[in-house]
Amino acid sequence: MKIAFVVGEPSGDRIGADLVRALRRRIGTEFRAIGLGGEEMAAEGLESLFDIEELSIVGVGAILARLPQLMGRLRETTRFVLDERPDALVIIDSPTFSHRVARRVRQADPSIPIINYVPPTVWAWREHRAAAMRAYVDHAICTLPFEPETLARLGGPPATYVGHPLMTDPGLTPLLARDLDMAPRNPAAPTLLILPGSRRGEVARLLPDFGRTLQLLAAAMPNVRALLPSVERLRPAIEAEVATWPIKPEVVSGSAAKWRAFGVADAAVAASGTVSLELALAGMPMALAYRLDPIGYRFRFLITGWTAALPNYIVGHPLIAEHFHETVRPNHLARRLERLMSATPERAAQIEGFRTIRERMAVERPPGEAAADIVLGLAERRG
Repeated sequence: MKIAFVVGEPSGDRIGADLVRALRRRIGTEFRAIGLGGEEMAAEGLESLFDIEELSIVGVGAILARLPQLMGRLRETTRFVLDERPDALVIIDSPTFSHRVARRVRQADPSIPIINYVPPTVWAWREHRAAAMRAYVDHAICTLPFEPETLARLGGPPATYVGHPLMTDPGLTPLLARDLDMAPRNPAAPTLLILPGSRRGEVARLLPDFGRTLQLLAAAMPNVRALLPSVERLRPAIEAEVATWPIKPEVVSGSAAKWRAFGVADAAVAASGTVSLELALAGMPMALAYRLDPIGYRFRFLITGWTAALPNYIVGHPLIAEHFHETVRPNHLARRLERLMSATPERAAQIEGFRTIRERMAVERPPGEAAADIVLGLAERRG
């Protein structure tokens, strides 16, 4: 059996690798994974068409600047899938690119089943995409518990919640096994986790504000220390920026170092995104911030969701404070973080919300195994 993948960023790469392992356990040596993926899928035997770093861009402005290159890669990927005629096509996240491939494949060869693992965030913006997906997606595999109901309400394709791969991440599972403690972990010498994002643009837009936040926080909490987990490719730029800060965080790289930091910190300031869910599951109180690129900012009216924080969607109320553009104010962030790093009602409220998130996201089977059932069911139906 041959399954094609279209994956455009590291988070999707991890999900794809998990699915490939599950498929191989079911099918054995007769299984082949082909298409587009990252380092983790390469470790599972997929030879990617090109480096997915080319697709790791955020913001309307960045996309427009690289549009000719992206269109060339779109044609190349579509042509590859059609030439290979796989038993199924699995597109994972990165909807700007992956859904364009899916639409072209469906138009050229309707016989290829198409599965969308991690569907677009129609619950946050551009709701009409849900109904449009029915024309080229046979099944959506969801990693957030509220998504199947949302897709059904908006007229989207059939959908199944399989759980989030984070729930079985070997780095996070020890933290999930720990009881959630209302009290700070280091009351005498609190530790702040700084998470400015995994893409160059968002890091450049947020890191200076986070540096000023740390400086102000240190004035109120003199014994505070900071840890800054970084993806390896961004570490030189991050180290150059933090070298100018009066209060310098310890920069660490690698998955093991990141999860160790999650295990010892008292609170976090982070770029809004999937990391907010990681923090919630780890029981880490947080404040979130984000700045769009200038062109993206002009199109902010397209955002219809009541929140951009995944933990807020899961619990159904504004559990985590969000700071966007003009409200990314270091004086504000520092005061909020001081409260979250102390034994306060604000900290207790977030911890209690994290208990609810753990309960609502719990599943009986590993996500990859449940996802493999869906992919195999559609692939075998074609055969």
